[in-house]
Amino acid sequence: MSDKVKVEKNGEEALSKATGFWNKNSKKIISVSVVLIILIGGYLGYKNFIQLPNEQKASEELFAAEANFRKDSFAIALNGEQGKAGFLKVISKYSGTDAGNLAKLYAGESYMQLGDFQKAIKHLEDFNPGAAKQVEAKVTGLLGDAYAELKKNKEAIDLYAKAGTLFPEDQSISSEYLFRGALLAELNGNNDKAIELFQLIKDKYPRTDKGFVVDKFLARLGVVK
Repeated sequence: MSDKVKVEKNGEEALSKATGFWNKNSKKIISVSVVLIILIGGYLGYKNFIQLPNEQKASEELFAAEANFRKDSFAIALNGEQGKAGFLKVISKYSGTDAGNLAKLYAGESYMQLGDFQKAIKHLEDFNPGAAKQVEAKVTGLLGDAYAELKKNKEAIDLYAKAGTLFPEDQSISSEYLFRGALLAELNGNNDKAIELFQLIKDKYPRTDKGFVVDKFLARLGVVK
């Protein structure tokens, strides 16, 4: 058998197998393709005709609440007034949007200002900072403040310690939260933890406000230069 004939025969066999596969599985292949098209089309439709308009509406309603927040009108910022939505309505009405997520952070901070620390914790824990470590550090520090106000000191110390290490590029905020955690640990008799956090400030953030004074706090706990 010549090479040409062999090639033609092999090609026919391959075509036959492919045709056989298609005949056996064409319905499945078509079904899967249709499902994928529906899913992709549905996602694009949702994104373009529901999600994007929702984001715009949510952002518009969030803007009015933000204006009251900046004026320290925290109760109005939360609940809204004169037909304008507050953070709580944005959260419930636009769940899943970026603006709805940001409203949780604002709501948490508003409740902190109003002294309702349980509600502050709920909204701050619901907020998703994504990949923004600087924002995550701030939120974690706020949670530390809330737990400290509720006298849940162990949780507060752990949160302060975490907040102080999440975004080391911001030395001021990192050293501040480590300092709060160290002081709270010392006040609660956990000197080992206090020394650990004070020492971290000394080692990593020596040129911050807290870094300049940390030696006297370490000395008070028996740690001499």
